[in-house]
Amino acid sequence: MTLLRFWQAHASELWAMIERHVVLVVLSSGAAIALGVPIGILAAHRPRIGKPLVAFANVAQTVPSLALLGFLLPLPFIGGIGSRVAILALILYALLPIVRGTIAGITTVDAGVVTAATAMGMTNRQLLWLVELPLALPSILAGIRVATVVGVGTATIAAAIGAGGLGEYIFRGLSMVDSTVILAGAVPAALLAVAADLLLTWVERTLRPSRHRASRRRVLVTASALTVIAVAFGGLSMRSAPDAIVVGSKNFTEQIILGELFAQSLEARGIVVTRRLNLGGTFICDRALRSGDIDVYPEYTGTALTAVFHETVGHDRGSVLERTRRRYAEGGVTVLEPLGFDNTFAILVRRADAESLGLRSIGDLKQVQQRWQPGFGFEFVERQDGYRGLAAAYGLSFARDPRVMDLALMYRALASGEVDVVAGDATSAMIAALDLAVLADDRGYFPPYDAVAVARTATLLRRPEVRQALEALGGQVSAAEMRTMNRAVDVDHRDAAEVVRQFLKSR
Repeated sequence: MTLLRFWQAHASELWAMIERHVVLVVLSSGAAIALGVPIGILAAHRPRIGKPLVAFANVAQTVPSLALLGFLLPLPFIGGIGSRVAILALILYALLPIVRGTIAGITTVDAGVVTAATAMGMTNRQLLWLVELPLALPSILAGIRVATVVGVGTATIAAAIGAGGLGEYIFRGLSMVDSTVILAGAVPAALLAVAADLLLTWVERTLRPSRHRASRRRVLVTASALTVIAVAFGGLSMRSAPDAIVVGSKNFTEQIILGELFAQSLEARGIVVTRRLNLGGTFICDRALRSGDIDVYPEYTGTALTAVFHETVGHDRGSVLERTRRRYAEGGVTVLEPLGFDNTFAILVRRADAESLGLRSIGDLKQVQQRWQPGFGFEFVERQDGYRGLAAAYGLSFARDPRVMDLALMYRALASGEVDVVAGDATSAMIAALDLAVLADDRGYFPPYDAVAVARTATLLRRPEVRQALEALGGQVSAAEMRTMNRAVDVDHRDAAEVVRQFLKSR
């Protein structure tokens, strides 16, 4: 019932996600068919030429989906966030079953039938179109069916790079640790996969050589018309409004809230906005900003200097802000006024452990480092201001390697005893909700992480009203207010857009 109420409350948003999901699958599957069938025919007739192409399709199929998106993002012309890269990745995943189905269909055509057709004087072209392809059609369609069903599931990953689809609910639910939101995206995706399988199974049966030719022709014409309509409609639906300002964010609750805050503040001044929230980590957002795929996103000064520019960071807030502005300006990016709060890292333990073991500062972890299991987010393990630097500054040497997991899952993993110490966000609502304790950074290891808006300078020059709307947010969000909004989303499971709307109304 909770899931049904969620769908009812978000009906228009849900249908938009389903539409985008279907379009991604139709476009990628259509392109994969256009490439895969000819490759399969070539591989069946000219194995020496086709073998490298089949090997490429095999390799593409083995690459994990998120890794493939990571490889494609920085490529010139085809890289960047959004549907372009997502469709390319889905095409690569769909190639192998289509190519294999085509090869199997062509190579299993009865040799006697081919010999008879050749004896009748058919050319190679006629033999292919009138004999081989009709007889191979069931095998080809079986490959297309597998590719399409796999594509429906894989397309959920596209939300990680701003391509939309039902994966948005799945990623949003993971960041909120909310099973209802996860199911809101997972259930429709599963139903789409089942529907696609049933539809293509029916088409496969209808187009068998034993069926009446007129019936087969009607199915082909109908399927072709629907594909053309879907492709044309999809191309239009994936375009942003020409004057839209694209707002991005990283993939955790606070960033989604801040991205929504930017978007609603711009819309309040009559500016058309396209949201690309929940994109991924710092590096994806930074690349998207510099490539022009997004116009603005929320960042933190300490994160920018350490993770983006790989510089050491001092502890003077004003100096860190000025250095951040200077480095971004060199790349055509403007740092606007701080929003008003500092979201530094917080080393967290269970409060019961802190009290029973007398753990007050990060240095006190030496008492338990031989038996405790640390757990950190993906970025914290790799960043210059992350785990390795922290361990060196405090002389820590845990006997167990850190368990690496999504940031949103760490708090609950700590509370449930799966890990014993984590690096979270100082403004996270989960600290109080799960009765966690913050260990003091008595050596001042972590630099200031003032939240700021970073925007493309070209956009601000072209649209002065965008600068005005974003500058008006300077100093308007306190740490307490940020924690309250985070709690409303993470603990009370309220929609981020609604929470931001209420916050702006109170202003």
